[in-house]
Amino acid sequence: MSRKSPPPSVRQRRLGAELRRLRERTDLSVTKAASLLGFSQPQVSGIETGRFAVSADRVRSMARSYTCTDETLVEALADMTGGRTRGWWEEYRDVLPPDALDLAELEHHAVTLRTAAVIHLPGLLQTRSHAHAVIGDAVPPISPPEVEHRVSYRVKRQAVLYRENPTPLTAIIHEAALRMGFGGPEVARTQLESLLDLSEHEHITVLVIPFGAGTFPSSGQGIHYLASANPALDTVQLDTDHGSSFLDTQPQLAKYRRVLDRMESCSLEPTESRDLIRRVAADI
Repeated sequence: MSRKSPPPSVRQRRLGAELRRLRERTDLSVTKAASLLGFSQPQVSGIETGRFAVSADRVRSMARSYTCTDETLVEALADMTGGRTRGWWEEYRDVLPPDALDLAELEHHAVTLRTAAVIHLPGLLQTRSHAHAVIGDAVPPISPPEVEHRVSYRVKRQAVLYRENPTPLTAIIHEAALRMGFGGPEVARTQLESLLDLSEHEHITVLVIPFGAGTFPSSGQGIHYLASANPALDTVQLDTDHGSSFLDTQPQLAKYRRVLDRMESCSLEPTESRDLIRRVAADI
């Protein structure tokens, strides 16, 4: 029996949704678009839902037919073609939720990353021991093998920070996350020392919001902003107790850019942030 094809990824669905938006701006129905493009109606629908792969040339043809004159956007869409990326995350397909694979694929293609955390340190900056302590305390409890799968997945996500052309990352971290002490003193101290080392990398900026900074937006959830080559194709990922939520409408993207900008404005400068991390580590 042949294995069932996996559902389209967030990235594939996003490409289809953007092509649908281009079509709708020209007031073309699926039927009229299919006739104009020389496609069948199911083909157009399948592309727009991400179920059918589409070539870069076909995306350019569709954009021309939809009178899209934004060449930067068209080329960014063309770069999203070719179906699901067969990255390292595919080895976790049968053991982790689909949104975990979607996040890894989006991070792989992002040109910059911005993340904000209040209680938990960003996954991209966690040590293996810290990740193990956090994941092992999940509710409801998960089996030891699943804990190991999730920890190794989280560590492998960090490859985007170490590849030949590493992805620039700005991490906004509240002082509360530095002082949580997950895993006990030794794990917590090692985690903060690792965070200090990472903050010295040219492409990694760590900004700390200290106690006493006052109110700041979005204080109750982690935010992960994945920037594309074209801002219209950016994605926001929010961590929730039931998994990841992915947002990509223009009002949503604009809102979270403003939220992150305001959180940055509440943060200490990089050098002052490192000094605070050192003080917290010394207190453990």
